[in-house]
Amino acid sequence: MCGIAGIIAHNARNYNEELLNMTDAMAHRGPDASHCEFYDNAALGHRRLSIIDLSETGRQPMFSDSGKECIVLNGEIYGYQDLKVKYSEYHYRGSSDTEVILAMYQIKKENLIHDLSGMFAFAIWDNEKQQLFCARDRFGEKPFYYAVGKNNEFIFASEIKAILASGLIQPRVNQEALSHYLKQGYLSAHQSIYENIYTLPPAHQLIWKNREIAVSRYYRIPSKDRLLSLSEAKEEFSYLLKKAVQKQLVADVKVGCFLSGGLDSSTIVAMAAEFLPHQTTISFGYDHEESELKYAKEIALKYNTDHIEVHEKKEDLATSLLKISPFFDEPFADISFIPHFEICRNAREKLTVVLSGDVGDELFGGYDFYRVENLLRNHFSYKNIIAKFGLTLYQKFRPISFLTQKNLEYENILDFHQNVVRNVFNKEERAFLGITANYCQPFSFSPDPDSLNDIMRHDLEKYVPGNMLVKSDRMAMANSLEVRTPFLDIDFAEFCIQLPEQLKINRENDKIILRQAMESCWTESIRKRKKQGFGMSVKNWFEEENLMNLSDDLLKDPAQKVFNYIDFKTTQQFLTKDHRHWNLLQLALWAHNNQKYL
Repeated sequence: MCGIAGIIAHNARNYNEELLNMTDAMAHRGPDASHCEFYDNAALGHRRLSIIDLSETGRQPMFSDSGKECIVLNGEIYGYQDLKVKYSEYHYRGSSDTEVILAMYQIKKENLIHDLSGMFAFAIWDNEKQQLFCARDRFGEKPFYYAVGKNNEFIFASEIKAILASGLIQPRVNQEALSHYLKQGYLSAHQSIYENIYTLPPAHQLIWKNREIAVSRYYRIPSKDRLLSLSEAKEEFSYLLKKAVQKQLVADVKVGCFLSGGLDSSTIVAMAAEFLPHQTTISFGYDHEESELKYAKEIALKYNTDHIEVHEKKEDLATSLLKISPFFDEPFADISFIPHFEICRNAREKLTVVLSGDVGDELFGGYDFYRVENLLRNHFSYKNIIAKFGLTLYQKFRPISFLTQKNLEYENILDFHQNVVRNVFNKEERAFLGITANYCQPFSFSPDPDSLNDIMRHDLEKYVPGNMLVKSDRMAMANSLEVRTPFLDIDFAEFCIQLPEQLKINRENDKIILRQAMESCWTESIRKRKKQGFGMSVKNWFEEENLMNLSDDLLKDPAQKVFNYIDFKTTQQFLTKDHRHWNLLQLALWAHNNQKYL
């Protein structure tokens, strides 16, 4: 896990200072080494967090054996040992996964991307072609940003702050991205908060040549379901997951696991135990009767792990926000990022690599709203206009159920999902704040509006890369920690995406395939428990004086930079100690942190 940066321009050696500023801005991503390499028209920089091949032969930027190509890579290539055997004619100088990509490039050029499995963002400068080839992994685990500088330089980096540190661009706020943030609480994986700094979307590649930029999609998630029986699915599920975990345990440093005590993380710990008999596990919890720590401890005892508990500390929330929020570079409102930072910070004291149980909910159908949507779909026919008219008339005389009410408001479960689930400010409220732009993210498939599986696919392409993986990457990298997600192994994830939805969720149960295939790996109390988050309440947080003081400083002062973009008077009406208030506070924090650029 590292930070990458580069400037493609004539006389690239003249950009040494700018490149150093870029890599220095990402020192947290790679504290072990910093290095730059130059061609006449390309300058590449790298910050290294040493995971595989800790020697100098693993150093980046890395030249190919011919010296005609040079690569910078952020991430890990899983199964790279097999690829090394397949591309054995290359003259390898070390044992890193990075060098394997160079070997593949010499034979397959840009087509190498179809054979590459892992979490990655990389750039290869081909000096013979005078071309830069860049790519980002299929699900968006690793970030990649780029921009065109004031003198037509092509600039790229792992983080926006590095591009800004180059001094080669004056950013302009993206109104569409601002609208998306206010609605969802995070940025789309297809946009950045600045209209002249771009993010390379997941599953996309980029080629720069002769000052022309070509971006294209190289992968689409499977859009069709398979026909499988439960017994067939259980066997394949277990085999593919075990293989995924085994591949992601490869490292030349110590590897451990996050353990919440939920079904997903408990499964990862159980799988890892087959290959790491004395693994380290780490849990975060709040000290109250609903704390998850007791469940995590059960799994830790079952698998005899070296278990670390991180307990909630009643620290100054305002201080925490001011310390942590700059790592995002963009407004970000997921309330769990503070505990996520803390668990990563504590993990780094003993570990360099951690496996996570993230994305199980999207793959197996674990969210409560999926069950609501399943009930909505089965409860009433959206297509029956006469019945709908009758219910509309009926509700004037008698109260109707929540499900029936939502059936009257929305055309289908996809419409409900897009306009209700995880929404903060609706269209009218955004307009009231002065934001009239709207953004509709493109998808790699055409969803069936009545399909639960397609709603899960929707979340895999929108919420997962835009929110979950941003939080995971930024909070881990803030602490120089690598987090790996076995559930996003391409073979395992594709299998789960294509599972019939009746193997994921029904009226009584969620995560059916996981429960059926893995229940023997858990304790009895974990088998029976329901999904639980970190147990925090935004309302309770706003009861703390220090947080309200910060809120007042940032949101009750019309001179604050945030009010260059939203209406001050309207904002005051939304300071009601709820998620809208929190969303606005994070926006104001972003503006405060980046005021010298705004």
